[in-house]
Amino acid sequence: QVQLVESGGGLVQAGGSLRLSCAASGRTFSSYAMGWFRQAPGTERRFVTTISARGGYTDYADSVQGRFAIFRDNAKNTVYLEMNSLKPEDTAVYYCAAERVGFGYYRTFKNPSEYDYWGQGTQVSVSS
Repeated sequence: QVQLVESGGGLVQAGGSLRLSCAASGRTFSSYAMGWFRQAPGTERRFVTTISARGGYTDYADSVQGRFAIFRDNAKNTVYLEMNSLKPEDTAVYYCAAERVGFGYYRTFKNPSEYDYWGQGTQVSVSS
C-alpha cells in the first residue's frame, strides 16, 4: 500500500511555469509506476503523463508533449510534474496515481482504471 499527498498547485499566468509534487508513504516506492491525471469541471479524468518505477520510461499526452516533464526521486519517495508554457486549457485539478509493478520496472500506464492508489488532487489555474 501507498499513500499519496500532492502539493504545489496554484494560480499562474499563461506562459508561466509550475512544479507539482507528489509525496508517497511506504518502503517500496521504487516498485510503483506513477502517473499524473487531470480533471476539468464537467469532464472525465484524463491522462497527462506516466513514469516507470525506476524512471527509465515515460509517456505524455499529446496536449502536453514538449511542455510538461515528469520526474521522480525514489530516495525522497516523490514524483514531480514540471509544467512549462502553461495555457488556460491546462486549468484542472491534477491527481497523482500509483500502481505497483513488482519486477515490471519498465511498465507505464495511461488508463486511470489501471491505478490502485490516488492522491487528493491539487488545483492548477492558468489565467490568460
